[in-house]
Amino acid sequence: MTKEVKTNAKIPLVRIAKRTNISRFKSWGVRIIAVIIALLINAIVIYSITNLNPIEVYKSMFLGAFGTSRRLWSTVKEVAFLLCISVALAPAFKMRFWNIGAEGQVLVGGIATAACMIYLGDTLSTPLLFLVMVLASIVAGAVWGLIPALFKANWNTNETLFTLMMNYIAIQLTSYFVAKWENPYGSNTVGIINKTTKAGWFPSLFGKEYMLNVIIVLALTIIVFLYLKFSKQGYEIAVVGESENTARYAGINVKKVIIRTMAISGALCGIAGFIGVSGASHTISTNTAGGRGFTAIIIAWLAKFNTLTMILISTLIVFLDQGAKQIVSDFSKLGINDNVADILKGIILFFILGSEFFVNYRLVFRHKHAHEDNKVTE
Repeated sequence: MTKEVKTNAKIPLVRIAKRTNISRFKSWGVRIIAVIIALLINAIVIYSITNLNPIEVYKSMFLGAFGTSRRLWSTVKEVAFLLCISVALAPAFKMRFWNIGAEGQVLVGGIATAACMIYLGDTLSTPLLFLVMVLASIVAGAVWGLIPALFKANWNTNETLFTLMMNYIAIQLTSYFVAKWENPYGSNTVGIINKTTKAGWFPSLFGKEYMLNVIIVLALTIIVFLYLKFSKQGYEIAVVGESENTARYAGINVKKVIIRTMAISGALCGIAGFIGVSGASHTISTNTAGGRGFTAIIIAWLAKFNTLTMILISTLIVFLDQGAKQIVSDFSKLGINDNVADILKGIILFFILGSEFFVNYRLVFRHKHAHEDNKVTE
């Protein structure tokens, strides 16, 4: 027997539904639309504050990042450094191990590199010195990543808090070594290491100072992409990230995967510290990582742990930062200061992050002629 029962339940005007499948073309279309909307809103903000033509401001941003050869390579250097840290986070994040400690892992890698430059720069040949430097930075970063991994694997500690606290320990270690190595004494800074001999400095390639930085980081980006996508260990990382119980059922040693993956993540951060000290600043300070460890978290998430996609997102982030500095320099007398520049950057990042919602979810509107009553069959 069928009976119609009237209920007071109403279909909501709008509901959120998970997208089961979205093409790459459509997902990137959503992101591009988000950037365009952000630029339009920024144009309104710029005009309301300064009465400037927004196109002139955007032109200034572009020239600030790419306008001259010097600016271009400064941007390339920053992109390479940020990309290296982002790539380092990819294995851990794909495993759903929230490694918030990239900042500290970069710093200890930088400390190891600086120590080799200071103590061994005058005694080892250049090839041997570079080998010792890179090995020292890898070991330092790996150890810094292994400590929270061991606690997580054996006692299920909270990796987010643990890796975050390790950052502060690394900062204090850096402060100690800066005080130990300060030059001249009392300056509270190490200064440029081996400024005269340039022992331990990356050499120029093809006449470009930061070309070796780019080559190393691109190589790491491709290697990690292939490792995560095609290797057996990459498959294990993905399975553990989806479900530890499923991984155990499939015969995967979850503890081993956690420890191994965090060692790799920390080692890659250590290499980033090596690049930052030997290939860029040629010094060490508490600002060597400069907050990039936290920015890299955003990049890793936006790229969905795809290291090749991280190249584009890292370039965008650095472009916004470099461009913001330039518009402050060009238009400071017209009301654009650091705070306004941060607002402009923030609006763009907000829309980029917000676009991920529409990539993963869709809004379903109630049909105009939907029935108000629900029929229940008994």
